[in-house]
Amino acid sequence: MSKLLSAAQQAAYEQDGFVFPVDVLGEQEVRDLRGELENWERDHGGPIDFPEKSKSYLLFNWADQLVHHPRILDAVEDLIGPDILVYHSTLFLKEARTPAYVRWHQDSTYFYLQPHLHVTAWVALSDASIEAGCMRALPGSHRWGAFEHDDKPEPLNMIRRGQGISDRFDHEHGTFMPVRAGQMSLHHTDLVHASGANDSDDRRIGYAISYIPAHVRPVGEIRPSALCVRGRSHGHFAEEQRLTSALSPQARRHHEAALALFRARQDAGFATPANPPTPTQSLVQKP
Repeated sequence: MSKLLSAAQQAAYEQDGFVFPVDVLGEQEVRDLRGELENWERDHGGPIDFPEKSKSYLLFNWADQLVHHPRILDAVEDLIGPDILVYHSTLFLKEARTPAYVRWHQDSTYFYLQPHLHVTAWVALSDASIEAGCMRALPGSHRWGAFEHDDKPEPLNMIRRGQGISDRFDHEHGTFMPVRAGQMSLHHTDLVHASGANDSDDRRIGYAISYIPAHVRPVGEIRPSALCVRGRSHGHFAEEQRLTSALSPQARRHHEAALALFRARQDAGFATPANPPTPTQSLVQKP
């Protein structure tokens, strides 16, 4: 029996590789979580950036609350089962009236996990409308196999290494996936997706949480870390510990170590071909 997603929503994920919108946060929750983030930015003297915007759940209370949020986890469990790890997370922040963008890409190309069952929960802390540069995707592309990616780092590219698929989908518009503050979308790791400029008058704030079922394994000799957020870990990753004191020296050390492992795993994989998906395996975990 499903916990949050309807049968129709699960079928849409299976067919299209994504589902949206899914209601997860109340209005007060959004205000509190966004307020905590922006209070830190004011104290810090500028917008959040790397390294704090990666694996933020190891540093900040607002991010810890999101990766453990029961409604988010209920929806994720409907797709990948009860043993759930957070492998990575990134805060995607587009300032108002700015041309920041994300190229067409597949998440799986740079995560080096098998099998390809990772699902990203993209949680909106502000409205992500079409005007604001919401995510767009090519329906069914999670079943097209792995595409060659290259790196084109540019100041306006929100993915730090600039990775993406050149030439093949340059003129595709895809399906826009607008979500309001407090809603989320869910997308499969092999889905081809992108996003454009924020032409709205508000910041577009989205927290992308990469969830994996605990039986998934990292590929290669480097053993990256992950955080068990529901059920049990199967021992395939170095175990991260849940945040106990936001921005403490201990949290900083833990965050730095986890990011170092993640980057080492990415760097080690650049010289190897992308790992193809397993097309015969169902995307939705059946009860």
